[in-house]
Amino acid sequence: MTLVQQIITIAVCALGTMATRFLPFLIFSGNKPTPPFIKYLGQALPTAVFGMLVIYCLKDVDFLAAPHGLPEMLAIAATAALHILRRQMLLSIAGGTVCYMLLVQLIFN
Repeated sequence: MTLVQQIITIAVCALGTMATRFLPFLIFSGNKPTPPFIKYLGQALPTAVFGMLVIYCLKDVDFLAAPHGLPEMLAIAATAALHILRRQMLLSIAGGTVCYMLLVQLIFN
């Protein structure tokens, strides 16, 4: 890519990011109440997104061949245990990721 193309690409990405950040505040100002459907989406989408991430992470796991998905299941169990114990999402995600990477690199390689 030329320098001009790189600048245009960065500008478009920055504009898109800023639009998605500022647009909700412009559409749903503090003067009127938030519509019930938007409140529902705010409650339902986080769970749906994490469900999709779990399915995406497990889509290529072969449960019929060794190690039969054991590292993935142990990492999911560690993530769930951390979340139940600490109730901190970032800690749960980071802990599960570290657990999975250690299992794959050190034990199940």
